[in-house]
Amino acid sequence: MKTDSLLQTLEKQLAMLEARAAPLANFATLGPRFDRQLFQTRSTRLEACLTEARHNLNALKQAVEQQQLPQIAWLAEHLAAQMEAILRETDAWSLRSWDTGSPALTRWQRKRLQHQEYERRLLALWREREQLLAQATGFEEQQRLSREVETCAGRLQRCQKALQDIEAVLARMTR
Repeated sequence: MKTDSLLQTLEKQLAMLEARAAPLANFATLGPRFDRQLFQTRSTRLEACLTEARHNLNALKQAVEQQQLPQIAWLAEHLAAQMEAILRETDAWSLRSWDTGSPALTRWQRKRLQHQEYERRLLALWREREQLLAQATGFEEQQRLSREVETCAGRLQRCQKALQDIEAVLARMTR
Protein backbone atom coordinates (compact mmCIF):
# COMPACT_ATOMS: atom_id res chain seq x y z
CA MET A 1 0.00 0.00 0.00
CA LYS A 2 2.78 2.42 0.88
CA THR A 3 4.39 1.92 -2.52
CA ASP A 4 1.14 2.77 -4.28
CA SER A 5 0.87 6.10 -2.48
CA LEU A 6 4.53 6.86 -3.24
CA LEU A 7 3.98 6.08 -6.92
CA GLN A 8 0.91 8.31 -6.96
CA THR A 9 2.94 11.09 -5.34
CA LEU A 10 5.65 10.71 -7.99
CA GLU A 11 2.96 10.74 -10.69
CA LYS A 12 1.50 13.99 -9.31
CA GLN A 13 4.93 15.62 -8.96
CA LEU A 14 5.85 14.70 -12.53
CA ALA A 15 2.52 16.02 -13.82
CA MET A 16 3.10 19.31 -11.97
CA LEU A 17 6.63 19.47 -13.35
CA GLU A 18 5.35 18.86 -16.89
CA ALA A 19 2.82 21.66 -16.47
CA ARG A 20 5.47 23.99 -15.07
CA ALA A 21 7.93 23.21 -17.87
CA ALA A 22 5.31 23.31 -20.66
CA PRO A 23 6.09 26.90 -21.79
CA LEU A 24 9.78 25.98 -22.17
CA ALA A 25 9.41 22.37 -23.34
CA ASN A 26 10.00 22.99 -27.05
CA PHE A 27 12.84 25.50 -26.74
CA ALA A 28 16.23 24.23 -27.80
CA THR A 29 19.60 25.16 -26.35
CA LEU A 30 22.93 25.36 -28.13
CA GLY A 31 24.56 22.68 -26.02
CA PRO A 32 23.27 19.70 -24.06
CA ARG A 33 21.12 20.59 -21.06
CA PHE A 34 22.14 17.67 -18.88
CA ASP A 35 24.83 15.06 -18.38
CA ARG A 36 24.45 11.94 -20.56
CA GLN A 37 24.30 9.74 -17.47
CA LEU A 38 21.22 11.59 -16.27
CA PHE A 39 19.31 11.71 -19.58
CA GLN A 40 19.97 9.42 -22.53
CA THR A 41 18.26 11.70 -25.06
CA ARG A 42 20.45 13.69 -27.45
CA SER A 43 17.77 16.33 -27.90
CA THR A 44 18.38 19.74 -26.35
CA ARG A 45 14.64 20.27 -25.87
CA LEU A 46 13.18 19.93 -22.40
CA GLU A 47 10.24 18.02 -23.87
CA ALA A 48 12.50 15.05 -24.64
CA CYS A 49 13.77 15.02 -21.05
CA LEU A 50 10.21 15.10 -19.71
CA THR A 51 9.31 12.21 -21.99
CA GLU A 52 12.27 10.22 -20.72
CA ALA A 53 11.31 10.94 -17.10
CA ARG A 54 7.73 9.80 -17.86
CA HIS A 55 9.12 6.61 -19.41
CA ASN A 56 11.23 5.98 -16.29
CA LEU A 57 8.17 6.45 -14.07
CA ASN A 58 6.31 3.85 -16.12
CA ALA A 59 9.31 1.50 -15.87
CA LEU A 60 9.34 2.05 -12.09
CA LYS A 61 5.65 1.13 -11.86
CA GLN A 62 6.32 -2.02 -13.85
CA ALA A 63 9.31 -2.94 -11.65
CA VAL A 64 7.15 -2.48 -8.56
CA GLU A 65 4.51 -4.80 -10.00
CA GLN A 66 7.17 -7.43 -10.72
CA GLN A 67 8.89 -6.80 -7.35
CA GLN A 68 12.36 -6.26 -8.84
CA LEU A 69 13.96 -4.61 -5.81
CA PRO A 70 17.37 -3.58 -7.26
CA GLN A 71 15.69 -2.09 -10.33
CA ILE A 72 13.13 -0.28 -8.15
CA ALA A 73 15.86 1.35 -6.07
CA TRP A 74 17.87 2.45 -9.10
CA LEU A 75 14.85 3.75 -11.05
CA ALA A 76 13.47 5.65 -8.05
CA GLU A 77 16.81 7.34 -7.41
CA HIS A 78 17.36 8.08 -11.10
CA LEU A 79 13.84 9.47 -11.56
CA ALA A 80 14.23 11.72 -8.50
CA ALA A 81 17.51 13.08 -9.90
CA GLN A 82 15.89 13.67 -13.31
CA MET A 83 12.93 15.50 -11.82
CA GLU A 84 15.20 17.65 -9.66
CA ALA A 85 17.34 18.54 -12.70
CA ILE A 86 14.29 19.49 -14.78
CA LEU A 87 13.00 21.64 -11.93
CA ARG A 88 16.35 23.45 -11.66
CA GLU A 89 16.38 23.97 -15.43
CA THR A 90 12.91 25.52 -15.46
CA ASP A 91 13.86 27.79 -12.56
CA ALA A 92 17.11 28.87 -14.23
CA TRP A 93 15.78 29.31 -17.77
CA SER A 94 15.53 33.09 -17.58
CA LEU A 95 19.06 33.27 -16.16
CA ARG A 96 20.60 31.01 -18.79
CA SER A 97 23.49 32.67 -20.54
CA TRP A 98 23.73 32.00 -24.22
CA ASP A 99 26.01 29.10 -25.15
CA THR A 100 29.03 29.54 -27.42
CA GLY A 101 29.98 27.90 -30.70
CA SER A 102 31.13 28.85 -34.22
CA PRO A 103 30.52 32.57 -34.88
CA ALA A 104 28.01 32.39 -37.74
CA LEU A 105 26.07 29.45 -36.37
CA THR A 106 26.17 30.82 -32.83
CA ARG A 107 24.72 34.14 -33.93
CA TRP A 108 21.70 32.41 -35.47
CA GLN A 109 21.30 30.06 -32.52
CA ARG A 110 21.35 33.02 -30.15
CA LYS A 111 18.73 34.72 -32.28
CA ARG A 112 16.62 31.57 -32.03
CA LEU A 113 16.97 31.46 -28.25
CA GLN A 114 16.14 35.14 -27.92
CA HIS A 115 13.09 34.81 -30.16
CA GLN A 116 11.94 31.74 -28.22
CA GLU A 117 12.11 33.83 -25.05
CA TYR A 118 10.22 36.66 -26.78
CA GLU A 119 7.61 34.14 -27.92
CA ARG A 120 7.22 32.78 -24.39
CA ARG A 121 6.74 36.26 -22.94
CA LEU A 122 4.35 37.36 -25.70
CA LEU A 123 2.29 34.21 -25.25
CA ALA A 124 2.03 34.87 -21.50
CA LEU A 125 1.04 38.49 -22.15
CA TRP A 126 -1.54 37.46 -24.76
CA ARG A 127 -3.10 34.88 -22.39
CA GLU A 128 -3.21 37.46 -19.59
CA ARG A 129 -4.94 40.02 -21.81
CA GLU A 130 -7.45 37.42 -23.03
CA GLN A 131 -8.33 36.55 -19.43
CA LEU A 132 -8.75 40.23 -18.59
CA LEU A 133 -10.93 40.70 -21.67
CA ALA A 134 -13.13 37.78 -20.63
CA GLN A 135 -13.60 39.40 -17.20
CA ALA A 136 -14.04 42.97 -18.46
CA THR A 137 -17.45 44.53 -17.89
CA GLY A 138 -17.22 48.07 -19.29
CA PHE A 139 -17.54 48.71 -23.02
CA GLU A 140 -14.48 50.99 -23.23
CA GLU A 141 -12.42 48.54 -21.20
CA GLN A 142 -13.49 45.70 -23.50
CA GLN A 143 -12.54 47.71 -26.58
CA ARG A 144 -9.14 48.64 -25.12
CA LEU A 145 -8.40 45.05 -24.09
CA SER A 146 -9.62 43.78 -27.46
CA ARG A 147 -7.11 46.06 -29.21
CA GLU A 148 -4.38 44.88 -26.84
CA VAL A 149 -5.23 41.24 -27.54
CA GLU A 150 -5.10 41.91 -31.29
CA THR A 151 -1.79 43.73 -30.91
CA CYS A 152 -0.31 40.87 -28.87
CA ALA A 153 -1.61 38.32 -31.37
CA GLY A 154 0.02 40.25 -34.22
CA ARG A 155 3.33 40.49 -32.40
CA LEU A 156 3.17 36.81 -31.51
CA GLN A 157 2.49 35.91 -35.14
CA ARG A 158 5.43 38.02 -36.36
CA CYS A 159 7.67 36.49 -33.69
CA GLN A 160 6.66 32.96 -34.73
CA LYS A 161 7.30 33.84 -38.39
CA ALA A 162 10.75 35.14 -37.46
CA LEU A 163 11.40 31.92 -35.53
CA GLN A 164 10.44 29.88 -38.59
CA ASP A 165 12.81 31.94 -40.73
CA ILE A 166 15.62 31.48 -38.21
CA GLU A 167 14.96 27.73 -38.06
CA ALA A 168 15.15 27.59 -41.86
CA VAL A 169 18.51 29.41 -41.85
CA LEU A 170 19.83 27.08 -39.15
CA ALA A 171 18.63 24.04 -41.09
CA ARG A 172 20.48 25.26 -44.20
CA MET A 173 23.63 25.96 -42.18
CA THR A 174 23.70 22.56 -40.48
CA ARG A 175 23.04 20.38 -43.54
